[in-house]
Amino acid sequence: MANCLTLKKSNCKNCYKCIRHCPVKAIRFSGNQAHIISNECILCGHCFVVCPQNAKEIVDSTEKVRVLIQSGDPVVVSLAPSFIANYDGVGIEAMRKALKKLGFYDVEETAIGATIVKTEYERMLKEDSRDIIITSCCHSINLLIQKYFPAELQYLADVLSPMQAHCIDIKKRIPNAKTVFIGPCVAKKDEAEYYEGPVDAVLTFEELTNWLKSERIELEKEMDKNPESRARFFPTTGGILKTMTQNVPDYTFLALDGVENCITALKDIESGKIHKCFIEMSACVGSCIGGPVMEKYHRSPVHDYMSIAQYAGTRDFDVAQPEALALKKHFTIIDHKAMQPAEYEISAVLRQMGKFKPSDELNCGSCGYNSCREKAIAIIQGKAEISMCLPFLKDKAESFSDTIVKNTPNGLIVLNENLEVQQINAAARKIMNIRFESDVLGEPVVRILDPAVFMSVKNSGRSVRDQKVYLAEYKKYIEQTVVFDPDSRMLVGIMRDITDEEAERERKTRINQQTVEVADTVVEKQMRIVQEIASLLGETAAETKIALTKLKESIGDE
Repeated sequence: MANCLTLKKSNCKNCYKCIRHCPVKAIRFSGNQAHIISNECILCGHCFVVCPQNAKEIVDSTEKVRVLIQSGDPVVVSLAPSFIANYDGVGIEAMRKALKKLGFYDVEETAIGATIVKTEYERMLKEDSRDIIITSCCHSINLLIQKYFPAELQYLADVLSPMQAHCIDIKKRIPNAKTVFIGPCVAKKDEAEYYEGPVDAVLTFEELTNWLKSERIELEKEMDKNPESRARFFPTTGGILKTMTQNVPDYTFLALDGVENCITALKDIESGKIHKCFIEMSACVGSCIGGPVMEKYHRSPVHDYMSIAQYAGTRDFDVAQPEALALKKHFTIIDHKAMQPAEYEISAVLRQMGKFKPSDELNCGSCGYNSCREKAIAIIQGKAEISMCLPFLKDKAESFSDTIVKNTPNGLIVLNENLEVQQINAAARKIMNIRFESDVLGEPVVRILDPAVFMSVKNSGRSVRDQKVYLAEYKKYIEQTVVFDPDSRMLVGIMRDITDEEAERERKTRINQQTVEVADTVVEKQMRIVQEIASLLGETAAETKIALTKLKESIGDE
């Protein structure tokens, strides 16, 4: 399969949006980067459309087409009928004028090939005794069946797509012609490359628009009418059926769009619930006018359908219908399946994800997989990582942070911008004699603490660190640190209870004070004794006084 979708690694932000929207989960994650699994991908383009960082890219074929034009051979465009919805108010003649300025020999509508294909479908219904027929115009649906529903391959119409039928027709009529299909589809690039011959290159509408801009070519708002153009309805849901004669007895004609709906129908066929049915299947919701490269963000289903309906004629294009054999297309099974792991392996991974019993398997889909079990299988197959589980990461982070918060000896209190309590741990509740966390959560902090320091930190943005405070209401001394987190707009207060330390310090101060007082008393008594002795001996007590004073000072310093 052609590698039509690539990834800009620098843009991939590990958001998992692509895997959540991939209908066949053909994306693996490694090193926090998404990688498209080419042999499982059906090229529906959903990942390209939904990627919020434009990390998915469609391989650009503009240079390849430039080379074709420079070769000198006539290069003819097969223009998908959805062009009228993508280029509002621009008819086929205006498109022909603009594209000829780029160097193309001519421009024709793929709807000509659609007429050939729908006529073959009508023949199959009349002449072939088929139970179920699934249209094969959509290459993504063909890949879906080839890869995921091989048993239903027998029901896939073995008919060329309108793109192929038209390009073969062009090459019959114009000697040495090269053909370029232009449309809203990623899968057509793969179809053209895989089935070599009919189509030489494929451009998307986005590539064409960029090319026209680079050459400063403007499309003229010019509409034309052609009553023989009913096949212009092909790019809409039910558009194939709208062009067909549905007069086969006991047959049900049905149109389905969206890969999920088509998968459901294929499962019904697989279970034997459906018979005598002609099913038009389109991978894109709304069919081709809902294609991934309708300028990517050009989603206006009602307006687009009206554009198609107003431009389409009431009769078929006048075409030379080839023999049925010339329109045959061979489809083969494309084996892609990875080895299915054993039950014990799945159970082991589920345990690593924190899923120990069925009730732990939330099947929330945040990882992109439909169930925790599917995710576990993808991990074993190397497609997914355990860290993709949002509840697992949340529980792990909360468990880690809760362990720290619950076991730290410091009191923690978290406030929002309105100074309302958002979180308080057991140590803080003990300091403030708060029995239950629920008693204060959501309440203004002024109920339990002086809010002045919190207001000051919030307004100034400057943290307060190791500030000693006496909480008179609780008869506690604390050292408090208050910080403001500008990202979360939260205030965090950290309180260390130093009441016992303060009590010990005060006790030592009292002891020292008592020692000083005793020393003073001793000094006074000693002075009296010394003076009495000195008066008898006639000596001075100066030296004795100095010594005793120094003793007093040294005790006081302690």
